[in-house]
Order: sequence, then structure tokens, then C-alpha cells
Amino acid sequence: MNNSNSNIVFNPLISGIQKVVLYETKTLMYLVGSNNRETRFRVLIIDRTLEPEDGSRLHIIEDPNEYNALGIRRFLSTLGSPKVTSAYGVLGFVRFLEGYYLLLVTKRKCCAHLGMHLIYTIKDTVMVKVNEPTAPHSYEERYKRMFQNIDLRSNFYFSYSYDLTRTLQYNSSAPRYVGPGVNIEIEEPIPDWDKLTNNVQQANGRVDYAFRSCSRKRFVWNAFLLEPMKDIVHKDWLLEVTHGYVSQSCVSVFGRRINVCLIARRSTRFAGTRFLKRGANFRGDVANEVETEQIVSNDHDMCSFTQMRGSVPSHWSQDISKMVPKPPIQLDITDPFAQTSARHFERLLFHYGSPLIMLNLVKKREKRQHESILSKELVNSIRYLNQFLPPPHRMKYIHFDMARKSRGGDNVMEMLAEIAESVLQQTGMFLKARGLPLTFQTGIVRTNCVDCLDRTNTAQFAIGKCALGHQLERLGFLKSAKLEFDSECVTMLENLYEEHGDTLALQYGGSQLVHRIKTYRKTAAWASQGNDIMQTLSRYYSNTFNDTEKQHSINLFLGYYLPSKGHTENQPIWEQQTDYYMHNVYEPSSLTEETRPITDWVRSKIRKCLPHSCSDLNKIVNNLIEVVSKDFEMIDGYSNYYQSFKWTDFGEHISYELASRSIPTCRSPFQRQIQEGKARKNPSLTGQSSTSSTNSNESSSSEGDDSSTDEDLSASLMLKEQQQKKLQHVTIKPRTLEQLLPPMNEVYGCKVSNPSKDSMSIYKRYAQMGKLSTLTTTAAAALMGASANSNAQLSRPRPTVNAGAIINLKPLSDYGTDSYLSVKPPVVSEKSLRIYADYCMIPRNFNAVPKFDEFNELHRYILLL
Repeated sequence: MNNSNSNIVFNPLISGIQKVVLYETKTLMYLVGSNNRETRFRVLIIDRTLEPEDGSRLHIIEDPNEYNALGIRRFLSTLGSPKVTSAYGVLGFVRFLEGYYLLLVTKRKCCAHLGMHLIYTIKDTVMVKVNEPTAPHSYEERYKRMFQNIDLRSNFYFSYSYDLTRTLQYNSSAPRYVGPGVNIEIEEPIPDWDKLTNNVQQANGRVDYAFRSCSRKRFVWNAFLLEPMKDIVHKDWLLEVTHGYVSQSCVSVFGRRINVCLIARRSTRFAGTRFLKRGANFRGDVANEVETEQIVSNDHDMCSFTQMRGSVPSHWSQDISKMVPKPPIQLDITDPFAQTSARHFERLLFHYGSPLIMLNLVKKREKRQHESILSKELVNSIRYLNQFLPPPHRMKYIHFDMARKSRGGDNVMEMLAEIAESVLQQTGMFLKARGLPLTFQTGIVRTNCVDCLDRTNTAQFAIGKCALGHQLERLGFLKSAKLEFDSECVTMLENLYEEHGDTLALQYGGSQLVHRIKTYRKTAAWASQGNDIMQTLSRYYSNTFNDTEKQHSINLFLGYYLPSKGHTENQPIWEQQTDYYMHNVYEPSSLTEETRPITDWVRSKIRKCLPHSCSDLNKIVNNLIEVVSKDFEMIDGYSNYYQSFKWTDFGEHISYELASRSIPTCRSPFQRQIQEGKARKNPSLTGQSSTSSTNSNESSSSEGDDSSTDEDLSASLMLKEQQQKKLQHVTIKPRTLEQLLPPMNEVYGCKVSNPSKDSMSIYKRYAQMGKLSTLTTTAAAALMGASANSNAQLSRPRPTVNAGAIINLKPLSDYGTDSYLSVKPPVVSEKSLRIYADYCMIPRNFNAVPKFDEFNELHRYILLL
């Protein structure tokens, strides 16, 4: 996009602090951070004394020196015997009413990898009290418990070398601005990288740059916690964490693995629970905004596609005071000029480019207006704002009444597949592969229903399935971009999106998905009705009784609410009637005092970059350094990925774990899987399962569809009987190994045959010896004694065991207790030494003059043994 010169390589800086050790004394806390190899160390000193007049400040001092292993040992020897806590990163500091708390990541697990970049999920944290107040406040413990309701052990992710808050396309772009506070509309960018000489000696000389990414704060969930240390400490201390979903699966194509990674980033702006956060705020931040990126990688070749979900960008809500399953929808504020929608869409144009495709899944025809209110509001906003956009870059609107189509018996997945294909043709996707031209995604598809949970997740899966076919075609694994349902590859992707939907539904709605992908594919089992009912009740219970407390925890964790001691300054959060003013901050500069007219809702800088993303074309980085050697430790992704400097188990490595999940088969993972014993049907690309009954339960759809009638059931039974009669006359030849693989004689020059009778008799005797060798002499004697006692009591004789017939097998060599720490050399007998000495005296026939000095050295070596 902004750098086509392959000789200029940009490498992200790997964090120099990947391990942290906390040393606590009565007055001070020492945070010692080290790199992965534990060769470079940094020290933070935190003052624990709390002054009454300055209790709201945190006193942090960073030692400017960087220590080696010997220097840090000498430094720690002066501390005495403090309390020690080991961790993998610092999440930040938080203060409620009395003093600060320090949050550390104590357990982590690698869950995915993108090339050489490892992605971790938090498994456990610790909250350490920094200050000890003399008179603690009565509300302190309540705020602490409310803060800890945000379970950091669930679906929080980070990486030491990859910016998880940005897309792969952005991270692969070349930097144009340096500095976190850069204004791209005023300042001049870095000159075009393709025109720079870079002061290289040769014309095609390679130049390596290292950069520190500038994260997108919208997706950093601990940004408020890092505020006390942001401008004081080195950037490596700031471990930024995202929230949402990250998972990776692997598909084996005849031994060649393809990794499919799904990354969902949940926004911190206007975040909350289902009924308490609806629509958007005045800044254009919508509820339940999630950016989902699907990345397919094979070694160094990567292809990504990004889509997003979010609530309808207008001011609407639902009255939850009435105990009803579906509270009425109401528009709170009239916005005739669609200013709130304009701010939301402008941000999408800035980050993703054009076209913006709005896929609206809510109902359009209703007896009583409910969801249709949102459709009218969204259509009016898009129609009004499109007047002021150039025709090639106007927003696209697609309405698809998913509930009505499913209830009417239409094939929902087939219709969504057609929409997905149209979307992919308009937006494209990002591709970075060797030997192929670099392509980019311009624009994004934005999917929404009322809750952005069940129907939205199914639609995103349909788009992701279409995108996966195009990604595999671009990477050279498929000739056609069409993927069949019931194949191993699509089943893997469906499981990823099911897990993705369940995770986001638990975070936003309080329960898992109610209507799943199988519901709209009409392959859900009859037993799933009970599960759907239970999930509906769980979501209703969570929304009624738990959402308020959960919303308070989110507001406290993200820093929207700041506790204070006095009621005049700020009421306790549990006494406030609403959090409206926390998420709708009045900013005159952005609302009423803007110099540009309302019709000019897209800035000129963004319009000039369309259809490309203005954010990608004007990438901002915190630091940019020219690297002399590509083996520089801070950009050495190979050592950071493989970690050859320490002993690791195969099970701890993410590549081994992904490879063990994929089952190697002799067939393509893109072919339809056929279950034996069932009728073979035509291949289906439309979503209807080819191995399921045509009368699967439809009553679990989003609008309570009617069940099948008796006529439908009788017709289906007659169809099955006819198919079974046809199959009785068809002889299916079984597949053999010779038909799938070449003969062994052609490949290895030998052939596997059944063993002879003599060989089988020898093997049986050997197996009998093994059975006898498992019994010891003591066990045999006990068995003989028990047999004698039983013979005395019972008239029927029992077989006895001859102790002399027991064979004690001894191993040829005994390795003892050898390990990788110490190995005891084996004892060689004198006979073996004489044989080796005679062997060494034999002259070697290498058509060369033998060197007798070598023989003498061997003799002296043998004598020493």
C-alpha cells in the first residue's frame, strides 16, 4: 500500500520485559523485569508510604540503568529477604478510596501464533496492595469486590511482539508518522519509502527497521490501569491487554498444515451489558462493537479478512422496568441530521476505507412495530448521509430478514452465501504471500441485529466461510473458492464461530448462544430445544438480576467511574440511578463548536485516501529505529518463538498442540464427509446438511417456527423407503489401501505379507515368555499357597503355578537414573575392550596411506579406560 520495496523490512520490537519478579519490603516495592533469555534487567521502585496530603499520587521511580545477570544479583543481595512474587507482566495500578493496588499476570498460556508472534491468554492474576492506610474506608472492600467481578482469567489476551489491537493489514503497513501525539492533518509524513536510497552500498541492499507500534486504545482494556505509569516508565513495562476471543485451529492438507486464527476485539467505548447499553453515545461509539479478523496462514504466507458487529448507531433503548421477555424499543433522542451515525461511519471510513456495507438482519414487517423501528432509523441515516459522499464511495445497505426467511422454510445459509460472495467481491481481502502481488482489503461489512448475538454470529460465519474459500484459493490450496458443508475444513470453521459467538454472548448477554448456526442450517437435533429454552432462561435471569452489578464493574474497571470519599463530589456507584453521563460526556468542541458544516461529515484527509484506509496509509508508530543487523535480539522473532535457550516440552508449544488437533487423513479436508450406512445425497454448498434428515427441528429458530406437519413426515418416510430400495440394488465396492496410495513395492522395494506359521509360533512363545516374566517369585509362591488352601476347602482341583517355570528377563543395558542433568558412563567389560582394540589395529582400506599415529592414540585411550 505505502511500501512496495521488498528491500526495506519493518520489524516490530519485541518487548524487553517478559518476566517480572516483585520484591516487597515494608516501605518499598521492587519490580524487576527481564527479557525472555533473562540477560537484561530493569528495575522499578515503588514507595509504599502513604502521605495524607498526597494520598492520590503513586510514587514510581525507574532505575535508568540496565543490569546484566551479575549486576541484578548484586542489587538483590542488598534487599535482605523480601517477599517474592513471580509474574509475566504488569497490568497496571488501580485506586478506589484508600491507596493503590498492583495487578500482575502470574499465569499465562499460549493460545495462538501468527508467524513468529506468540499470543497468550491470561490464566491467573494477583492483586497486591501497595499502600496500607491507617483508617480504611468502609466502602473500600465493596469497591474491591466489584472490581474483581471482571474475571481477568477469562478471554483476556496479550502479546509481547504483535499488536493485537490492530489488524494484520495495519501491522504490515509501512510507518508514515513517528510519535504518539502526531496530528496527521497538520504534520508532514515520512517521505515515500520507495523513493528513499537508505544510504546502502548496493542498489538492492536490504535495510531493516525496528518500530514500536502505537496501539488502538479503543481495544485496550487496561488502558485506565496503565495511566499512573504511562509517562514515567519504559514502554516495555506497559503490557496492553485486549478482551474478546482468540482461537486457532489447524487443517492438514496431505501433511501440509494450514492455520486458521480467529481474533475478536471487543471495544471499551460504550461497553456494557445487553439491555443497559443499546444504540450509541454522542461520540458515535456503539454498544457491543466487536471487530472480528479471520487470518489464514501457511508458514510466511498470510491472508486476512476483517468484519465487525455493532448496535444500530442511534439513540435508542429498551424499558427494562417491565418484567417482559422483549421490552419495547424506543428512540430516546431525535437526530434529524444523523450526527451520531455520521461520527460512527466516519470512524469506520478512517480505519477500513470504502465501501461500508451494512448488513441489517432485523425484522422489517411486524404486526406491532418493534424491531422495524431500528430498520427505519438506520435506512434514514444512511440515505441522508450518502448524499454528501462521492458515488463510488457511498455506503451500501443490505436488509435480510433472517427470522422471517428461516420461518418461511427458505434456505438461509444459501441466501447468506450469495450476500457474502457479493461482499467479498466489493471489499477484497489482505494477502501477503511470496511470489504473489500484495492485495488489500478496502471497506468492511458491518453486521447487526437487535442484540448482535445470535443472528449476527450466523451471518458472520456465512461471510467467514465464503472468505475462507477465497483465502485458500489465493494461497494455492483450492482451484475454486467454493467450500462444501460437512467437510472437515468447514466443520472446523463452524466450531470456531460457535465458540466465538458463545464467548461474546456470555460477555454481553450473560448466556451462550440461544439460536446457533445449526439452527439456521436446519441440522439442530430435537434435543436442542431444551438447551435453547435453558439458555433463554439463563439470559433472562442474567439480564434481570445480574446486569446492573456487572455494568457497575465494567464502569469501574474501565475508569468511567472514579470513586471519591465525599458524597458531594460523587455518589457511590450503586446509589446512582443511571450511568448516562459517564458514557455521554459533553464536549462542545466536538458537538456544537465545530467549524465544518454538518454536511461535510467526512474529513478531507479521509476522502483523499478512499477507497483505501486512511489509518493504514498514515500509520503512526511510537519509535522507529534503523537496525544494523537483522539478528538484533529485540527483533529476533526466531529465538523468541522457538526459545532454544531453555528446555521445553512438546506439549507446551503451540505448533505441536495445533498439529496434534488436526487428524491426518488420506482424503482432502475440503471434500464432503459421507457417513457409512446412510443414503448418499447430492453435494450441498447451501448449508443444508447432506447427512441429516430433511425434517430437522425448525422450532428453535429465532421466532418460534411451527413444527413439521404429519403430511411432511409421511412424505419424508416414503422418500427414505424409496432411497433404501434403490440402495439395495447398488453394490458399493469397498475402498482399499492400494487405490488411495502407491504400492509399497514401488516406493520402498519391499512388500508387506502375512507372517508364516513358524514365525507365528515363535511370536506366541515370545508373548508367553512376556506374560510369565511379569510374575515375581514371591507372587508365584503366594499364588501357590492360595491355590493349596482353596484345594483344601473345595473338592474341585485348581491349577497350580510352577515357580521354577517363571522367567526373569533382564535388560541388555541398564541406564539407571540418567537424566539431562547428569549421565553416568556405562561400564565396559575387558572382553569388549580387547575386541575394540583388535578392531582399531585393522588397517582401513580408504585408498590412502594409513596413519599409525592415530592407532597409537587409540591404544592410549583404551589403556586409560
